[in-house]
Amino acid sequence: MKGLFIRWLILTLSILAAAYLFEGIEVSSFFSAFFAAAVLGILNAFFRPVLILLTLPINLLTLGLFTFVVNALLLMLTSGIISGFHVQGFWSAVFGSLVISVVSWLLTSVVNDEGRIEVIVLRRRGKDRWE
Repeated sequence: MKGLFIRWLILTLSILAAAYLFEGIEVSSFFSAFFAAAVLGILNAFFRPVLILLTLPINLLTLGLFTFVVNALLLMLTSGIISGFHVQGFWSAVFGSLVISVVSWLLTSVVNDEGRIEVIVLRRRGKDRWE
């Protein structure tokens, strides 16, 4: 449960980072970003797999780049649900979803399910072997 809350905070911080970097994304307060992260997480959990499956042919043709469009549409849908969170256009949503995805991936890659930070330490054992 602690890990879920920490990932929710990480998604909130990534939404705030996207709003800071792009003028087309506006967040009125921290709590707007907090609730937008909750809604975006729910939409990603339930609707994103269905949308990815439905758009699989075009996703294969574009070598996976259409996934950015799906992410942007979910971000714009979140903008329509949360009143203090606004995305002004499609390209702002595309670039914002890219920033949100990268920041969330970087930060959640070091947090495990219990909410602890995990670090993998590699040691060299011999000439060409790492453990």
